[in-house]
Amino acid sequence: MTDLTAALDTAVRDTCAYVRTLDPDAGADLADLRRRQLTRPSVVLVGETKRGKSSLLNALLGVPGLSPVDAAVATSTYLHFRPGAAAAVAWVPGAPEPVDVPLADLAGWATGPGRARRIEVTHPAPLLQYVSLLDTPGVGGLDPAHTAVALDAVDRATALLFVADASAPLSQPELTFLEAASARIDTVVFALTKVDAFGGWRRIAEDNRALLRAHAPRFADAGWFPVSARLAELALTVAPAESAALVDASRIADLQHALVDLAGRGHQLQLANVLRAARGDLQRLEAAAAARMAATEADPADVARVRAERAGLAARKRTESRQWTLLLGSEIQRARVEVVGLLRTRVAAVQSDFTARIDAARGAALAALPQAVDTELQAVAVGLSHDLEVTFRQVGEKVLAEVFGPDELAGVLGRLNATLRHALAAAPQRESSADNVLIAVSAGGIAFLAGRGAMLGASVLGAGGIAAGGLLVPVAGVGLGLAAGGYVLYRRRVQTDRQQARAWLRDVLAEARAALADEISYRFTDLQYALSVAVDDAVERRLKQLDAHIADLDAAAAEDAAGRARRRAEAQADRDAVRARMRQVDDVLARVRAQTPVAAPEGRENP
Repeated sequence: MTDLTAALDTAVRDTCAYVRTLDPDAGADLADLRRRQLTRPSVVLVGETKRGKSSLLNALLGVPGLSPVDAAVATSTYLHFRPGAAAAVAWVPGAPEPVDVPLADLAGWATGPGRARRIEVTHPAPLLQYVSLLDTPGVGGLDPAHTAVALDAVDRATALLFVADASAPLSQPELTFLEAASARIDTVVFALTKVDAFGGWRRIAEDNRALLRAHAPRFADAGWFPVSARLAELALTVAPAESAALVDASRIADLQHALVDLAGRGHQLQLANVLRAARGDLQRLEAAAAARMAATEADPADVARVRAERAGLAARKRTESRQWTLLLGSEIQRARVEVVGLLRTRVAAVQSDFTARIDAARGAALAALPQAVDTELQAVAVGLSHDLEVTFRQVGEKVLAEVFGPDELAGVLGRLNATLRHALAAAPQRESSADNVLIAVSAGGIAFLAGRGAMLGASVLGAGGIAAGGLLVPVAGVGLGLAAGGYVLYRRRVQTDRQQARAWLRDVLAEARAALADEISYRFTDLQYALSVAVDDAVERRLKQLDAHIADLDAAAAEDAAGRARRRAEAQADRDAVRARMRQVDDVLARVRAQTPVAAPEGRENP
């Protein structure tokens, strides 16, 4: 193990230095990845919906029902399990601090209308002493936001536990997600759930291996752990004499031991992840060197094609930039009207509901009205945050599709996210905005999170954002709830008077709707500014790339055969050097994967 760690250290250091000399930006990204501190290895459970991820996690921890089962309806929640006393806290969009959550209410917080973005659960389960576990929403299925949240969680992983079930072989969405998730995660362990319910699970396991050989060759020899969470849970409810047989049949212990083994190699796995990310940069550098080789041929057709592409893009920039601006403005206006309409509908529904409650309320129920209204307003704000994310993504992708063709768009999206973040950060802050500041609306006692700082807090673990089709739109949750003044005003005006309660409710909801409508307007203004900057930057980058390629072609055309041969030899030497570096990386990563635990054979059969 010491030799492998030393080999990983050397490979990471040398490869990062090599990438940095050819692409400083990519080298800086790898350096940031390398500097991440590993306190406890994290294994992220990923897979299609309804594959039994949550049930498997509960079986691994030996705590039935801890992670909510059937949480497929959650669109933006994942749960992080770590060691400690049994407790949970939730991060709700717009809330300045995490909220304490009773363990019995996890399902409601993960899937209900006031769902959290992230829930952290501490528990004294033995496995958590070695490794943290993250339970993610299912990928594929009907909601692409699941995939976005799962991939965000993967970014924090030391290793992946990919969960499939024994009902059918891996689907195309599962294979596609595996490819995306493993781009920067080298170690993946596979679990096949529900083997007690499907007698043909061995055939399914073989089919899955064949699919991996065809679509993800690096996992062709990966072991599959056949498990039954149901049998493991049943073992906890029967007499000890019967329990042992059920535990053995569940084979959960094999997977637990595998995760403990991975945890003991956490530092190695982290280095392997850096090396896996670096390999992606090497592939890109190899393609660039191959393009330079092709340019030395000075093919007239290639020259004409590149020049035409460059001239076309420059002409479109001159003649259509006004059209792009108008399209962006019209799409922003249309989307703003739609979102404000949704807000009006939701607030009207809240008013109708609470008016009926007031009419039926007595005593303590009427006195508790402010708390109930506060909770409902938070739910409205959470739903609005999700609507904004989806709408922003749709607007951005529609505008970009007008600027770039499908092939160009694939390359543009690779660098667009950083441009969006930079544009939002550089935009002038609006008056009275500040990071994580509660701004009270005096008349109704409403408070909400405002300010660009709230938009830019980082990712689902800190800043909001939704990725789909390659576009990430940084959006943090809009927070909304009663400020202290709202409670004081209620006690002074209402007490037990229903007529006053109805008047108070109208005032509060009118202020809430006005506050959120203003916030919606600000958010769309931010988006319009950011996308305008991003489109200009993307066009300029593409023009520079084409100019560089044209320069290579012109230089090759101006030289004689010997000069072109020299240029080709230089480009080929660069490509061969990259390929040699990739082979070294692959050798080290293969040694790491050889240490990945596999399930014990069942008799003569290898499950």
